[in-house]
Amino acid sequence: MFTALKTLHSEVCGEDIVDLFKKNPDRAEDFSVRFETLLFDYSKTRISAKVRTALTGLCEDRKVAAKREAMFEGGQINETEQRAVLHTALRDPDGPELLVDGEDIRAPLRQTLERMEKLAADVRSGVMQGPGGAFTDVVNIGIGGSDLGPVMATLALAPYHDGPRCQFVSNVDGAHIHDILQRLDPQTTLVIVASKTFTTIETMTNAATARRWVEAGGGDPAQQFLALSTSEEETAAFGIPRKHVFGFEDWVGGRYSVWGPIGLSLMLAVGPENFRAFLAGAKAMDDHFRSAPWQQNMPVMLALTGIWHRQVCSHPTRAVLPYDQRLRRLPAYLQQLEMESNGKMVAMDGTVLPYPSGPVVWGEPGTNGQHAFYQLLHQGTSVIPAEFLVAAQGHEPELAHHHKLLVANCLAQSEALMRGRSLEEACALMRAKGYEGAELERQARHRVFPGNRPSTTLVYPKLTPYVLGQIIALYEHRVFVEGVILGINSFDQWGVELGKELANTLAPLLAGEKSADGKDGSTRALLDYVRSAGG
Repeated sequence: MFTALKTLHSEVCGEDIVDLFKKNPDRAEDFSVRFETLLFDYSKTRISAKVRTALTGLCEDRKVAAKREAMFEGGQINETEQRAVLHTALRDPDGPELLVDGEDIRAPLRQTLERMEKLAADVRSGVMQGPGGAFTDVVNIGIGGSDLGPVMATLALAPYHDGPRCQFVSNVDGAHIHDILQRLDPQTTLVIVASKTFTTIETMTNAATARRWVEAGGGDPAQQFLALSTSEEETAAFGIPRKHVFGFEDWVGGRYSVWGPIGLSLMLAVGPENFRAFLAGAKAMDDHFRSAPWQQNMPVMLALTGIWHRQVCSHPTRAVLPYDQRLRRLPAYLQQLEMESNGKMVAMDGTVLPYPSGPVVWGEPGTNGQHAFYQLLHQGTSVIPAEFLVAAQGHEPELAHHHKLLVANCLAQSEALMRGRSLEEACALMRAKGYEGAELERQARHRVFPGNRPSTTLVYPKLTPYVLGQIIALYEHRVFVEGVILGINSFDQWGVELGKELANTLAPLLAGEKSADGKDGSTRALLDYVRSAGG
C-alpha cells in the first residue's frame, strides 16, 4: 500500500526543508490548514504537493469517507466486539434521530446530560452537601480512560474552575490514594467511582479504601458517593443509591468517554455552561471533519502527516510538545488514545500487518522539555517528528511577558529543528572564540545540528473550553483516519487483557496461598524475593 509513497520518499529525503521554503515562498500557507480560529502548520516537513496528493489518495483507496459516515451513523465499525462507535453522539445530544439496535439514542443522551447538569448545579450551589456541609473537594477514582480524559481536561481548564477542587486517583499503589485523602475532609468530600463494569480491580480497590476513609471520618457513603457505571447490580451492592448512578453505553469506549458521565468531575469544576461549550467545540470539529475536502480537513491532514512520518519515513516515535503548562497531561492522554487504539499487529481480517502500526507517543510541556530531552531531538542519532501546540494568548494578562517568551521558545524550537547548524557555521562560531586548527574543528563538531528534523505546529488563540473540545476531537479523528488507512480496529484493546489475567493468578501466589511451581524461573525468583522482603 505504501510502495508509491516509499518511492516518493526516496526522491525527497535528500531535500533540505529550508530549501522548500525558498522554492515556494507561499509554502507556509499552502501546507497548513485553518479551521475557525485554529491553525495547523505542517510546512516544516518534507511533504511536497506530490506527496500530499499520494497521501490523500490513501483516503480514497481505504474508503475513509464511507467508514467515517458509518461511525457517525452508528454502524458497527468496532467489528471484533460487534459495537457501534458513537462517542461523537455525546457531544451532539440535540442532533437528529440516531438509531442503535432500532432505538433512538438522542433522548437518553439528553436525559443523562440534564441529570449531570442538575447534580453539578446542586453540588456547586451547596444544595447537595455532605455531613460536614457543602462539598469542598471531589475525588474521581478511575483508571485509563476513566482517569486520563477528565484529569487532562480539568487541568487544562483551570482558569474556569469555580466549583469544588478536583482530585484524581488512578494507581492501585496505596501511596496514590493515601497522599490524596490525607489532606481532605471526609465529611465534605464527594467521591466519584468511574468504572463501566464496576469490577475494575484497581478502581474498586481504591473505591473500597475511600469508603472506609469516609466512614471512619464520620461521613456517609450513601450521600457522598457517585458511580459512573453501566452496572446497577454492582453499584447497588457497593451501597450507591440509584439516583447517584450515571450510566453510559458500550458504544462509548473508555478513552473516548470524557464527553459523557466520565466528564462529570470536569463539569463539577467548571460548571454546566462551560461543559456545554466544551461539547460544542468538539461538535464543531466533528462537522468540519465530515465536510471539509481532504487537503483542507485538519484531522485528515494531521493523520496523513503521522502516516508519512511513521509508515513511510519509518520514524518509530512521535513527540507531543504542548507549550501550555495546563496541557501537561495531554501527552499522556494522547499516549493512551493513540497507542491503545492503533497499537495493533493484525488487520481487521486477522492477518498480520505488513507494515508498522502506530508510533510510540510521548512528550512533556515546553519549556521544561527543552532542559530535559530536546538534546536528543536536535542532535541524537534518531529523527523524532515533533508536534508543537501553543496558544497565541495566555490567561494571565499581568504575565504577558511570560507568554511572549513561551511562544518565542516554541517557534524557535521548530525553526531550530528544521534549520540546524552546519559545520561551517559552527567553525565560524569557534573561530570567533579564539580556537584554531584541529581543536577548532573538534569543538565545532560538537556544535553542529543536522537540522531537517520535521515538526508540525498547532496554534490556537486561547485555551478555552470550546478550543479544548476542538483539540481533543481533532486528535480523536486523527486516530480514526490512521486506523482506517492501516486497516485495523482502533476501538478494541485486547492487548490490556493478558496482563490483567496473569495478575489475578499471581495475587494468591504472593499471599502464599498457592504454589508457584507452574511459573517460570524468573517469576518464581521474584515472588520469593517479594515474599521474603515484604515483611
